[in-house]
Amino acid sequence: MLKNFHVVLAYLTVLGFVVRGSWALLDSPMRQEKWAKIAPHVIDTLLLALGVLLVIDLGLAPFSGWLSAKLLGLIAYIGFGVLAMRAQSRGLKIFGFSAALLCVGYIFAVAFTRSAWPLAAA
Repeated sequence: MLKNFHVVLAYLTVLGFVVRGSWALLDSPMRQEKWAKIAPHVIDTLLLALGVLLVIDLGLAPFSGWLSAKLLGLIAYIGFGVLAMRAQSRGLKIFGFSAALLCVGYIFAVAFTRSAWPLAAA
């Protein structure tokens, strides 16, 4: 059940990022809505907390190869996501948005294959 909730939250956070990233690219006033600023933090906090609980529940080594790869992918995703949301130029926003989505794709691939090199595991 923990894993299912974690997966649902992962898809929800990506959906939310796509919506907010689109608003950033369009310079939409929806970005300034209070719920749009709070919801991502709540979802991401729950996602991370459930991830930690899953690591404990499954007895995984916290810094095993594939799990470390997911964490590094997460750090890159956050960095590129911040760039996408805060950059002044449209070009940098597009770059950050695209790179963040590539990071998410990598994180999902690592999660499904449990390999730091998911293309090699396929």
